[in-house]
Amino acid sequence: MAGVCFPAAEPLNYPLVSKGQNPYPGGWQSVRVTAIVEFMQTSAVKINLLGLDLAALQTFFAELGEKPFRAGQVMQWIHHYGATDFDAMTNLSKPLRARLQETAEIRPPEVALDQTAADGTRKWLLRLADGNCIETVFIPEAERGTLCVSSQVGCTLNCTFCATGHQGFNRNLDAHEIIGQVWAANRALGRDPKGDRIITNVVMMGMGEPLLNFDNVVMAMKIMLDDMAYGLSRRRVTLSTAGMVPMIERLREECPVSLAVSLHAPNDVLRNELVPLNRKYPIAELLAACRRYVAGDARRRVTIEYIMLAGVNDSVSHAQELIKILDGVPAKVNLIPYNPFPQGRFERSDSATINRFRDLLMEANLTTVTRKTRGDDIDAACGQLAGRIQDLTPRSLRLSRRTPPV
Repeated sequence: MAGVCFPAAEPLNYPLVSKGQNPYPGGWQSVRVTAIVEFMQTSAVKINLLGLDLAALQTFFAELGEKPFRAGQVMQWIHHYGATDFDAMTNLSKPLRARLQETAEIRPPEVALDQTAADGTRKWLLRLADGNCIETVFIPEAERGTLCVSSQVGCTLNCTFCATGHQGFNRNLDAHEIIGQVWAANRALGRDPKGDRIITNVVMMGMGEPLLNFDNVVMAMKIMLDDMAYGLSRRRVTLSTAGMVPMIERLREECPVSLAVSLHAPNDVLRNELVPLNRKYPIAELLAACRRYVAGDARRRVTIEYIMLAGVNDSVSHAQELIKILDGVPAKVNLIPYNPFPQGRFERSDSATINRFRDLLMEANLTTVTRKTRGDDIDAACGQLAGRIQDLTPRSLRLSRRTPPV
């Protein structure tokens, strides 16, 4: 049936570098590309070049006995021109093209469903090789176009207000499945009348917790930043986390893109209920990591995301608590009206309550904006992404019995 994805009935039992399954669970960055080449040379498996950054591609070509500049050529063909056929790469020799056909491939995810909302927001349901599906959303605005990208098939974190968490968890996305979302959206959107790309910003705010898939997410973001691919600046790529404190530290060292934190509560008691990860990394530790992340650059700020839940976290006292804990944190606050979804038990704060909350923060000199709800008529708004996944946890049943905190 068109637009519906059926998950695989049983786990596939053979190596699937070309089928969306990574034989190295830590991601391609956790092993030398040399080992990957050796693996594919002794098997029928092809390596998907879509998910290799420039450094990894250079190593790949070196193992083939080719010069490093071949990596840049192929990277441009893949990401600038959307090529999936090595025969189209006319600046490569015919023998090299033939060898690439034998050992490698460029396989993006398949578009299973393409929806456009009344406000122009566009959502793609992308089918992966194992039958799972993920969702990717493009949000057009006058001065920019933002692509919201997923990092996992489902999510393990169990946040109570999020549709993805209610779907359970299947697996991490490989790097080629993450950057493949940018590739597919870029191809679908084309260019504006001036010849510029439509996508100007990428936010890792789709399905999943990006920092729980660190290696693959960083590999994909490095491709986004590379001039040979999409050429985005670090300030135009934002990673949103629920608060994986040790990985925030690592991100600062390896790929310091813009950081957003899903806070959603001003105290540990409430956040323990809304974002269970807080029980491991409480607010004080999280905000200390935020301060360290932007230390040394007065221009940088962390975006604090705060979902507005009626009667739960939206009172005057909550605003006052938030002002207090953000004292000394270089931050801007993004208030997000709650977007309902099936099985969700919360309600959105009304406009007057949101405006009062915003005004209190602004009076305390906290830069604060209220996010405009986009794409809710096609379930593309913040917190609504769910995809089609085969849950490998018992969470779906457990969540169906949960009552929200009050």
